[in-house]
Amino acid sequence: MTALVIAEHDHAGIKTATLNAVTAALACSAGEVHVLVAGSNVGDAVGAAACIAGVTRVIAADSPVLADNLAENLAAQILPMAPSYSHIVFAAIANGKNVAPRVAALLDVAAISEVTKVIASDVFERPIYAGNVIATVQSDDAIKVLTVRTTSFDAASPTGGSATVQTIEGVADTGKSNFLGREIHRSDRPELTAARVIVAGGRGLGSAEKFMDMLAPLADRLNAGLGASLAAVDEGFAPNDWQVGQTGKIVAPELYIACGISGSIHHLTGIKDSKVIVAINSDEDAPIFSVADYGLVADLFLAIPELVAKLGDAGEPPP
Repeated sequence: MTALVIAEHDHAGIKTATLNAVTAALACSAGEVHVLVAGSNVGDAVGAAACIAGVTRVIAADSPVLADNLAENLAAQILPMAPSYSHIVFAAIANGKNVAPRVAALLDVAAISEVTKVIASDVFERPIYAGNVIATVQSDDAIKVLTVRTTSFDAASPTGGSATVQTIEGVADTGKSNFLGREIHRSDRPELTAARVIVAGGRGLGSAEKFMDMLAPLADRLNAGLGASLAAVDEGFAPNDWQVGQTGKIVAPELYIACGISGSIHHLTGIKDSKVIVAINSDEDAPIFSVADYGLVADLFLAIPELVAKLGDAGEPPP
């Protein structure tokens, strides 16, 4: 059995989610693990993928048609390759969630989403009911199409591999969709799904201005990523790509600091794998305290500045 991982990349490099997906693929297959890097001008990304430990072959599909990651074109690229593989593995992030169902439908197989554990090559665990129940799923399909929750699998080493590189022709444009534009929020802060520390805010911050005034200095002190609850995003306090939760990003940092977040099941689903959860909320009955390792019932507008002051200057490690 050979597994194919669909690389998450920015055309210039491989994203951490790919490393998690490789680990899942290694657990699925007793044979080889290949990685498909599909995009435009992806030479550097291909080179990075070839160095991933455990990967035996990198398949490069370099074409302007694949430049914008249109799901229809990527699915068409994968389809003729699929019969050579027992498993096709995507990271369960936005791009993977977009493409995997299309590939499964074209292959007439079931898509198994949000896999958190590989029990056997055909048996997987995945959460249902917002993570309150873990389902064990067995698939009889000859080709298993999976999305894997990145927080549930350790990242494969980005170095130590020496995969061969195979170049294939890019697919023709399917003509089913057109790329119109993209708005990208650029930040020097760590990406949420890879951040060691995350500082997140909720509706309790009151406004976009207060959200940044309160949380940015704390995030700077801890070199942390900035996150937000669904409620905070809906109120316009933070951009969509900061959203943490069931319909946002699933995270598992070493430290998660929730400020003014009540703790709906939607949000808790996205943070439950965090190593340490700290909650700051003025409502002592807030559900967030039921999962927090440390809880502070306090006015966050007083508590956060005091915490920032105790942490010292930006860039210094906390005491």
